[in-house]
Amino acid sequence: MTTQAAVTDGTREATGTPFLSVRDLHVHFSTDDGVVKAVDGLSFDVEAGRTLGIVGESGSGKSVTNLTVLGLHDRRRTAIEGEIVLDGTELLTAPERELERLRGNKMAMIFQDALASLSPYHTVGVQIAETYRKHTGASRREARARAVEMLRRVGIPQPEVRVDDYPHQFSGGMRQRAMIAMALVCDPRLLIADEPTTALDVTVQAQIMDLLRELQDEYGTAIVFITHDLGVISQMADDVLVMYAGRCVERGSRAEVLTDPQHPYTLGLLGSMPSLRGPVDVPLAPIPGTPPSLLDPPPGCPFHPRCAFAEQVPGGRCAGERPVLNLTAGRGAACHLTAGQRREFFADYTTARVD
Repeated sequence: MTTQAAVTDGTREATGTPFLSVRDLHVHFSTDDGVVKAVDGLSFDVEAGRTLGIVGESGSGKSVTNLTVLGLHDRRRTAIEGEIVLDGTELLTAPERELERLRGNKMAMIFQDALASLSPYHTVGVQIAETYRKHTGASRREARARAVEMLRRVGIPQPEVRVDDYPHQFSGGMRQRAMIAMALVCDPRLLIADEPTTALDVTVQAQIMDLLRELQDEYGTAIVFITHDLGVISQMADDVLVMYAGRCVERGSRAEVLTDPQHPYTLGLLGSMPSLRGPVDVPLAPIPGTPPSLLDPPPGCPFHPRCAFAEQVPGGRCAGERPVLNLTAGRGAACHLTAGQRREFFADYTTARVD
């Protein structure tokens, strides 16, 4: 199997002071079939001016994690434990009024499906202006001027005219830009982007990613970028968190994770990526099997039923013992393989290179 992602330079220097800190987060949903352990002991930090890429297959808990950060789950039906601190404010214990003040003002989210997230009954300008008025108390005229300014800032042509258009009158890329304008209208310091480029063609994807980087450089925003695409991660992220079955299985800088994967799942993700640089006749190597049910996750390492190396670990530890994520300088993997075993077993795998 050949891993194919290319990593570009330009990661931002870490300051060591997290703007968002998540500690031992558990999010469980009660259903008629049982308890869904959507997030099961997740911890991470995001610093101002840096981007954390969270990557994993569908159902790994990426979106649930960030909806929890925003306080968008029904607490009456959701069991949430742990700690989420945003710039010194504990979010899990904060009253709803405080969360409403923070949402859109200090933290905001770009959703995957802009057409479904924007109201079809109101113009794009009205929806952007409403957010601005709610958090600043601006007049209608001031809010409209701000909406035009933000549409111009995100590259919408003729913003003075398009501000009065409805979402269905925008193309997919333009709707996503409008969503970004709405998310950034109050200059939030934390931006969560939930697969914002998934439904867009590659040229528009590149434009959206360039726009997010420019806005981050201008405002010093901390970004959490959720995706299943390691190609996007290679262009956007400073740090990478790989999720599987509601847990973090690997963490490190972009270059570390993409060029020297330490977990078999990360290796599998990289091996399933096509490449424009490598030989055209190299087949893709999909990860066998399917992600586990979060109603009844397997014991031990949740990836062991799909792992090609589980039998190489003596004593059946992969099936019976949950591996611990030990981080050294922000780098580590939750895997029972030793460093020597990784070097031996991963030796036949060609990892990604840094351009």
